[in-house]
Amino acid sequence: MTHLHKVVFILAILFLVVDARHTNRHLKGHRIRRHPLFPNLHHPFDPPSDDNNDVVPSEDDNDVTPSNDDNNNDAPIYNKNLRDVMDKKDDFEIDSIGSWEIISENAGVSAMHVNLLPTNKIMIYDAKVYRGSRIKLPDGVPCVPYKDFQTQEDKLDCFAHSVEYDLETNQVRPLKINGGDPWCSSGGLAPDGTLVSSGGFADGGKTVRHFGGGCEECEWREYDNTLVDDRWYATQQLLPNGEFILVGGRRAFSYEFIPQQEGQRNEKSYFFPFLYETADLDENNLYPFVHLSIDGNLFIFSNNRSLLLNPTTHKVVRTFPVLPGGSRNYPASGMSALLPIDLNAENAKAEVLVCGGNLPDAFLIAETKKTFLPALQDCNRLMISEPFPQWDNEIMPSRRTMGDALILPNGQLLFINGAQLGTAAWWDAEAPNYTPVLYNPDKPKGLRFKVMKPTQIARMYHSTSLVLPNGKIWVGGSNTHNAYRDVDRYPTETRVEAFSPPYLDEAFNRYRPQISEDASDKELTYGNLFETQFSVEEGDRLTTNDIKVTMYSPPFTTHGFSMGQRLIILKNDELIEQAQGVYRVRLVAPPSGIIAPPGYYLLSVVHRGIPSTGTWVHIQQN
Repeated sequence: MTHLHKVVFILAILFLVVDARHTNRHLKGHRIRRHPLFPNLHHPFDPPSDDNNDVVPSEDDNDVTPSNDDNNNDAPIYNKNLRDVMDKKDDFEIDSIGSWEIISENAGVSAMHVNLLPTNKIMIYDAKVYRGSRIKLPDGVPCVPYKDFQTQEDKLDCFAHSVEYDLETNQVRPLKINGGDPWCSSGGLAPDGTLVSSGGFADGGKTVRHFGGGCEECEWREYDNTLVDDRWYATQQLLPNGEFILVGGRRAFSYEFIPQQEGQRNEKSYFFPFLYETADLDENNLYPFVHLSIDGNLFIFSNNRSLLLNPTTHKVVRTFPVLPGGSRNYPASGMSALLPIDLNAENAKAEVLVCGGNLPDAFLIAETKKTFLPALQDCNRLMISEPFPQWDNEIMPSRRTMGDALILPNGQLLFINGAQLGTAAWWDAEAPNYTPVLYNPDKPKGLRFKVMKPTQIARMYHSTSLVLPNGKIWVGGSNTHNAYRDVDRYPTETRVEAFSPPYLDEAFNRYRPQISEDASDKELTYGNLFETQFSVEEGDRLTTNDIKVTMYSPPFTTHGFSMGQRLIILKNDELIEQAQGVYRVRLVAPPSGIIAPPGYYLLSVVHRGIPSTGTWVHIQQN
C-alpha cells in the first residue's frame, strides 16, 4: 500500500468513529417515541428496550430535550405541540379485575331510586305501596295514615320509605314521604343542587317532590297534582336552560315540562305520537332513553326506534335506523348511555350506546308461563351527530337485562347488575348477572370488553348503582317481590356494596392525581378559562397528553337507566409544572348549557387512565 493510500484509509476510519459517536449522542438526546396507536412498531433507529408494556414509566420517559449544538444542522426542531405528540403514552395497563366490599349491612330501604347529591350524600327511596321497609320513622315523627287496598281498613304506616345515606359514615337518616307514592318515578338534580323527583304510582302519578338545595337536615317537600299527565315509568332530563322535561310513562304518550318555580302547577303537555307508535303488547316503551345531544336536540329511544326532537319547536328533527334484535326499554330493559363528549376534538361528536334487553314478547312469556327467555347480548353504537349514521354492533361477554351502564371518570363504562334470563317486573327473571364488565369505547372493536370480578349478591329487579367521588361504585337494591322478604331465593336487598374498578389498584396510587381543592376554581362560567391544581407522586415532567380532565353529572338511576348522566372531557389549554410533581392545568369551561346543562358536576383529573378523587364544581351563566 502506498503512503497516500495509508493516509486516506486512516482518515476514513477516523471519520466513521467520529460520526458514530455523534449519532449515539443524538439518539440519547432525542429519544424517538413509539406511535401511540402502534406501540409495538419500532422506529429503525429506536434503541431496543426490555419493556414492551409501558406500564410503569422510567424516570427519563419524558426526557425529550432539544439539542443545544448549534453546529448540528441535522438535529430535529421541537416545539410544544410536537413534543406533546412525541411524549404521548397509552393508558396504564392494569391487570386487576376489581374488588368488592360490603359497606353497609342494612341501609333500611331497598334502593329502587338513587341520586348522589353535591353534599356527598345519596338520596335513596323506594315505593310506599309495600307499606314496609327495614327502618322505622324517627321517634316523634307521626305515622302516615292509609287505606288498605284489600280490606279497605284505615291503617298507619310507621316505616320510612326514603333515607339519606352518608358516604362518610355509611349511616342513614330515615325520611318521611307524605305525598303521592314515588314508586317507579323519575328524577334529577336541578341547577342549584336540589333533587327534583317526578311522577310515580296512583296518587303519585302527578306529584313533584323536592329535596335539598341548601337546607340543613332537609326533608321532602311534596306537591301533588302538579303535572298534567300521570308519569309512571317516565324519563326526566335537564335541558340547557335549567328546565326539566318529562317524557312518556305508562299510557302517557306525551311529554311536558316541570315548572322551575317550586310548587307551581304545569298547565300543558304535548302529544308525542312516537311513544304510541313504539308501544307493543308488552309496552317496551317505558323509561325511554333520553339524551341531550350536542346540538340541543333530544335523542329519544323507545323500544327499538329513535329520533331527535327539538324541545323548543316541538318538531321531530330526524329519525334514525331501527335497531334490530329485540326491545330495549322497560320491561325488556336494556341499557343506554351517551358516550363521553371530547371538547379537545376539532369537531365534538355525540355517540349513543344501547346494549342488552330482550325479545318483544319476553315479558308476556315470563308473566304467563314463568319461562324466562335469554336476554340479549348485543351492544350497539350510533353516532347521532353524523348526517347518515348506522348502528354498529358488537357482542358483550354475557347477556344482560336490567343492568346499569355507568360512565367512569376516566371515560370508560361499567356494565353492572341485572339478569341473564327474563325481564323486569316481579318474579320475571332468573340467572342473576353477578359479573360486571368494563367497556373501553376508545379501543378497537373486539378489544373493548374486560370481565371484572363477580359479586356474591344478586342484583336484579329494582337494583341500582352509582359512581362515587372516590371512583368506587356504590351498589344497592334488588327486590323481585311485591313486599320486603327476608327469606327467599332472592331476598329483598338492603345491603350496600362498593365495587372498586381496576384504576383503584393500590399498586398505581403513586400515579394517581390529587386535586388541591383550595387552590382550584369551583365556580365555572360557560366558555371561560379556569384552573385546577393537582399533584402526582410519580409524575415528573408530564405533558398535556398525559392528562385529561373530565366533568361528570351525577345521574338519577332507576330501573336500569341513569337519567341525565353525562361525562365531558374538557379542553386542555395549558399545563404548568409549578414544582416537581405539582401542576396547574388551565381549562376551558364547556361553551354552553347545550354541552353541559347548568348545575353541579364532579371534576376529575385523569393521568393515563387513573382518575383523581372528584371535586365538586358548579357551572352557570354569567
